[in-house]
Amino acid sequence: MPLESFKASDSLTMGVELELQLVNSYDLDLSSSANDLLDLLQRKPFPGVVTPEMTQSMIEIATGIHTEHGPLLAQLQQIRDTLVHAGDRLNIEISGGGTHPFQRWFEQRIFSKPRFQELSGLYGYLAKQFTVFGQHVHIGCASPDEALFLLHSLNRYVPHFIALSASSPFSQGVDTLFDSARLNSVFAFPLSGRAPFMLSWDEFASVYFTKMESTGVVKSMKDFYWDIRPKPEFGTIELRVCDTPLTVERAAGLACYLQALCRHLLERNEPAPEEDDYLVYTYNRFQACRFGLDGMMVNPKTRQQISIREDILATLRLLEPHADALKSRAALDEIERTAGHDGNHATYLRRRFAENGSVQGVVRASVEALRTGP
Repeated sequence: MPLESFKASDSLTMGVELELQLVNSYDLDLSSSANDLLDLLQRKPFPGVVTPEMTQSMIEIATGIHTEHGPLLAQLQQIRDTLVHAGDRLNIEISGGGTHPFQRWFEQRIFSKPRFQELSGLYGYLAKQFTVFGQHVHIGCASPDEALFLLHSLNRYVPHFIALSASSPFSQGVDTLFDSARLNSVFAFPLSGRAPFMLSWDEFASVYFTKMESTGVVKSMKDFYWDIRPKPEFGTIELRVCDTPLTVERAAGLACYLQALCRHLLERNEPAPEEDDYLVYTYNRFQACRFGLDGMMVNPKTRQQISIREDILATLRLLEPHADALKSRAALDEIERTAGHDGNHATYLRRRFAENGSVQGVVRASVEALRTGP
C-alpha cells in the first residue's frame, strides 16, 4: 500500500509522549502491573491518553496538542498526579528515567497486544531488552515538505536533546559510564538511526517508501525507529532521542526548546540542510550518549568542535526572541539551568548513588523526583 497522505497541521503545535516505569514499592524492581494500572485508570476520565507499551512494566502517556508552555506543563502535572494517586492505590510506584538501574530483561513480560507479540516474534530477546523509557516530542508541520525540512535541519541539534534529557547512567546494576545507556538498546534495531536525506515528500513517498515496502521490510512509518521521523497521520515530525526525564517540568522544557528551535529554523536564516551534515552525525550522537553535556560535537557546517554544553547555551541566546513570541521563557530557563548549572538527570542519579551506595537508592530518588518535581 502507498504511504498515507501527510495530514497537514498547525505549524509549531506540540505534543509530548512519555514512557514511564512501573516499580514495586517493596523492592523497587520493575513491576509487571500495566494491566492492573490501566484497568484502574479506565474507571474515570484521564487527563490525557494512557496506553500500554512493549512490556508489562511500562506505560505510555500522551498530552493533547499545545501551543504554549504553561498549558502543556499543567496537563503533564495533572497526568503525573493522577498516575501517582492510582499507583498508591495499587502499591505501585511511578518513575521516569531512561532505564531501570537493575531490572533483568529476561524477567520482563511482553504486553498481550498483537503488534507487541508480532515484534517479540521478530526481534526475539531484543523486544524484552527494549524495556527502556523515552520521551517523544511531536511538532506540527504545515506541509510535508516543511516536515522534511525541519527533520533534516534539526540533525545538528540532536546531541542537545540527548545530553539534556539523559537519565539512564545505570543498567543491569552497574554504572555504564554512559549518560544515556538507553539509546544503545534503540540502536540495536535494524531500522533505527537517521532518516534518508530527502527534502521532497513526493520523492520520499513515491520512491523511498515504495522501494522499502516492496522489500517486505516495512508496512508503515511505525516500522522505522529513526531518531526523528515524520508522522503523516498526525501532520508532525517526532523527535525520539530523549530519555524520559525524572520530572515533567524537564519534559515540558525539552518540548518547548524544540518548538523554539523549529521556529528559528523556519525563518531559514541558517544554511540549508544537506547530506554532508550527516558525516559527523553518528560521532556527535555517541558523544552526547557517552558524555552528556560534557561531550564534544562537530558543527557539520564549519567542522569546528565545541562542547555540547556551550553549543546549547549559545543556541539559547539565539532563541530568546522565539521564547518571548511562544511564551516559553520559563521553559528555556529550565534548559539553561540544566546546561549551565544543575546538569542533566544522569548527573543527579550518580550523585544519589554516591550518597547511598545502592542502585535501589537510585530508584527511590527517581520515584521521589517524579512525585515532588524539581
